[in-house]
Amino acid sequence: MAIALNLRSPRSLLRVTLLALLVLAAGGYLCLCAWFWAHQRQFQYAPGGTLTTPEAAGLPQFSTVQITTEDGERIIGWWKPPRPGDGVVLYLHGLPGTLRDYCPYRLPDLEKAGLGVLAIDYRGYGGSTGSPTETGVEADARAAFDFIRKEAPQSKIAVYGESFGTGAAVALATERPVAGVLLNAPFASVLRLFQLRAPPILPYSWLLSDQYNSEALIGRVTAPVMILHGTADANIPIGEARRLYDAARQPKTMIEVAGVGHTEAMQGDAKVRALQALVAWTR
Repeated sequence: MAIALNLRSPRSLLRVTLLALLVLAAGGYLCLCAWFWAHQRQFQYAPGGTLTTPEAAGLPQFSTVQITTEDGERIIGWWKPPRPGDGVVLYLHGLPGTLRDYCPYRLPDLEKAGLGVLAIDYRGYGGSTGSPTETGVEADARAAFDFIRKEAPQSKIAVYGESFGTGAAVALATERPVAGVLLNAPFASVLRLFQLRAPPILPYSWLLSDQYNSEALIGRVTAPVMILHGTADANIPIGEARRLYDAARQPKTMIEVAGVGHTEAMQGDAKVRALQALVAWTR
């Protein structure tokens, strides 16, 4: 039985118009979701940067190394071997930026504390090959840890992540026998950051491929954990660090530095305590 619409009726015309608008709106929303899904990594990563030597960055005591990952990428690292009996710290920096943007401010403190150090550029950054993804960045961290274990087999290894690097640091600590985990300005998950800061119009939990859910992983970490965070951090709210701390096992330490911003908690007494922890863990 056919149903005829009397489009001359104002009520029928209104119904057709509303239906058409709903179809257009639904189509537009689906297109927006598809566009975000296709371009999501452009919001998370900014690969590139210039390959720089440690010497050019004022760190002549470090040497450049190339590390091959399990999936065949080549990542660049700056390496200073430990002295006999000393431990090693794997430093995973934040984003955007490369080794030259972070290492001149972080590596000297680690070296002065008597630690060997390896810092890496993630795939797609600096001179490292490939394109960044969550699984890829985590593979980079594993390859860096395995490089240290091969080059300094008698040394214990701690991991130190800052900002973006905290996600890879937590994941690494569930997969390799790290001696301790230092996290400066960590997030609970990248998904939560999108939900907190991005326009609340998209189902990010369905669309976001690289979620870096540290909150779900950190309970599996058996090594000691120390978290630093500034109370005035505008990039990653301190509530993220508190969530992560609550989810972590003992032994764990949370140091909140009043009035400082993103990654600025690594200073003063907090820095002294963090360096002492790294030395103690790897002794």
